[in-house]
Amino acid sequence: MTEIKLTADELQMISLFQNVSSAMARDCIIDEKQGRLIFVVEKGQMGLAIGKNGSTIKALQSVMGKKVELVEFSEEPTIFIKNSLGLYVQDVKINETSHGKVAIVVVDPTKKGIVVGKDGKNAEKARILAKRYFDVTNVLIVSPEQVRSDL
Repeated sequence: MTEIKLTADELQMISLFQNVSSAMARDCIIDEKQGRLIFVVEKGQMGLAIGKNGSTIKALQSVMGKKVELVEFSEEPTIFIKNSLGLYVQDVKINETSHGKVAIVVVDPTKKGIVVGKDGKNAEKARILAKRYFDVTNVLIVSPEQVRSDL
């Protein structure tokens, strides 16, 4: 796992997040391009971070003035990548190539659009986090048929 250096702004956002939610965040990514804050929450603290009926995350978004997205941390890269992409991920494999580590994420073809997200924002989140934590150079989102034929 790579060492993560946080900016003063990111540290300030983590402090605010922890004060509002009482959950422990280990990282914050300020994504200006997508107008969002991505918090990596300690394992087992997602419920606390979200709050009853989403009340905590709504309060955070109001206080921070940006969309807030949460990802539960895992020491295991495949689980962490799955956590960053959501429910519809069937499998994650990490392959070493001559260009570095590549994560291959298998999803149901009917749910691929949901996993990738509008304008690829979910895929981009997974790429940012996989690179930041596990030095994964790319995240490919494929359907089961593509795994057998393409890879």
